[in-house]
Amino acid sequence: MVEEMIGSELKLNQPAGHLEDGESLIEAVIRETLEETAWQFTPESLIGIYRWRHQQTENTYIRFCFSGSVGEKLDRPLDTDIHQAVWLDADTIKQRRSQFRSPLVEQCLQDYLAGKRYPLDLLTD
Repeated sequence: MVEEMIGSELKLNQPAGHLEDGESLIEAVIRETLEETAWQFTPESLIGIYRWRHQQTENTYIRFCFSGSVGEKLDRPLDTDIHQAVWLDADTIKQRRSQFRSPLVEQCLQDYLAGKRYPLDLLTD
């Protein structure tokens, strides 16, 4: 999980981001996780694909949630809006619900805990 500053508020989120030009979804997951946590990450399964519309901005977001394995932590700065990367158990994450950046944080966690896993070859570029 990452703690990030949104305006003047500290929010809890999974590492997330955007695709860069010419980048595959898997490449983006690896890059964004590294940039926001400094941990090397290897995606191994897709947990789910989620759609959410932000009520105030009316922006619609699509989130792909992955599970995988963590490798080495690198000595590098985090993205500027990231306060810190944190390792939390499921109960602690749920207790911090009021800090979730969006409802997608909880939905991804629930699906992960329910054992939802889909093969990465479901995704094609």
